[in-house]
Amino acid sequence: MARLIADKRTLRVELAGERIRAASGSMVAVEGDVEFKHSGMGGGGGMRAALKRAVAGESISLMDCAGSGRVYLAKDALDVMVVDLAGDTLTAESDHILAHTDGLRLDVMFSGLRGVTSGQGLATTTVSGHGQIALVSDGPVMALEVSPGSDLVVDPDAYVGSRGALQMSLVSGVSWKSVVGEGTGEPFSLRFIGHGLVLVQSAER
Repeated sequence: MARLIADKRTLRVELAGERIRAASGSMVAVEGDVEFKHSGMGGGGGMRAALKRAVAGESISLMDCAGSGRVYLAKDALDVMVVDLAGDTLTAESDHILAHTDGLRLDVMFSGLRGVTSGQGLATTTVSGHGQIALVSDGPVMALEVSPGSDLVVDPDAYVGSRGALQMSLVSGVSWKSVVGEGTGEPFSLRFIGHGLVLVQSAER
């Protein structure tokens, strides 16, 4: 089985005849017999899923990496983390997805949040199945727990992803940026309720 191993700002991929998908242009080095092929806009799922991604404006250009050897991936010197999924679902922005193993499916969840931040689609890509996914972040990621009765509010620019039985809603009004005079337009925050983990990067975009 293909393995994804995070090493600070680099992802090491061990292949023994398998295939993974990675963000186009993310390969920095390769050892062994590995072929690379453009696989279009990410996620799979056929024409219906592709249409959903186009409507939501959420997409990621992926390449297939197949063969036997070792591949090193990176993106803009961002920090890398690997998340193991065992039949559960991870929700993340497509910009944070670096690579995933073949047993995972990417799809679109309409969140109604497009346009909240400058040009960013927020929380519209869902990853489900059994396998590993590598995410990139601007600085180390904090995993913040949400439990019933303990809601979590985060800045949209710091949000990376989430997993678990969570409901996300948009909260308008005063935000941290508007308090210090850095906001542009109406300020928004994200509120999470339920039970699960929210991944937040330590630097804003």
